Amino acid sequence: MSDRASNLDTLLMSLEVLKRIPRVGKISAPELCRQLEGAGFARDIRTVQRQLEMLSAQFDIERDDRSKPFGYSWKSHSPALSVSHLNEQESVLLFLAEQHLRHLLPAGLMRSMHGFFEQARMQLGPPRQGALARDWLDKVRVVGTTQPLLPPKVLPEVFEAVSNALYADHWLDVSYGNAAGRRVEGRVMPLGLAQQGPRLFLVCRFEGYDDDRTLALHRLRKAEDSGLAFERPAAFDLQRFDDEGRFGFGAGKRIELVFRLPAGAALHLTESPMSTDQQFAVLADGRYEFTATVVESQQLRWWLRGFGGDLELRKPKRLLEDKPLN
Repeated sequence: MSDRASNLDTLLMSLEVLKRIPRVGKISAPELCRQLEGAGFARDIRTVQRQLEMLSAQFDIERDDRSKPFGYSWKSHSPALSVSHLNEQESVLLFLAEQHLRHLLPAGLMRSMHGFFEQARMQLGPPRQGALARDWLDKVRVVGTTQPLLPPKVLPEVFEAVSNALYADHWLDVSYGNAAGRRVEGRVMPLGLAQQGPRLFLVCRFEGYDDDRTLALHRLRKAEDSGLAFERPAAFDLQRFDDEGRFGFGAGKRIELVFRLPAGAALHLTESPMSTDQQFAVLADGRYEFTATVVESQQLRWWLRGFGGDLELRKPKRLLEDKPLN
């Protein structure tokens, strides 16, 4: 590497370090080392420690050496570092992104963005009258369409291992307890991560098999990134996996669905169709008859049963039977 390239690399790393030093709380060299690696600056702990000592001598950074690992933060009087100033609109966007993407981005990447999220929070400040951008956060909300449920607990170390292995295309060693209480241990190829309501699911393939499965993250008792790379299957597509109804406990089989509902229960389906080919007709008794091509799944079966006695299922009748779906 040329001296010029080396100097530029050192400068970029220094900026990455500076923007991760918090004003509130402290950050240690090991944590900073992990964040830097997530941002593409893989350095050993001694290099990071030397960088911190050098920057502490040049900037208003203080070291808390009362216990190890030492903690670093900006001094109370310091304005800290802002690599780029966020306006109010950008701060609102980042604030919302942090809330809704925290489980869909690799843990290392989320940590690498901590400085930006912190800057957004500081820019918005506490709720106050007349702060239009900050007040916007109290004027918008994402609401669910089903009974609200608290998310099941996912072990932090499990989520970090899963997201990092998924990001790097590394084999993942897991210990999984299914709904029946049976424990399975093995090595899986992580292919996708999906949030369904309050739950997170890992799409993966077990070593030695070619079928795709979903594992609920809260049922993973243990997960470790093996560090061993795999070649991602070219034929796998997470969007198609979803379109085939696999997250709804289906197998991709498409069927023609025909059913009837009273006008009151049917109105929302005329506004939000089940499929692009959905059609409906108003019958002589005022009920609506719907026809649509959909994926057959347990989720569809549960949804139909939710209409209770209002539903008249015309086709296929088996959806209301207790037999397993083929």
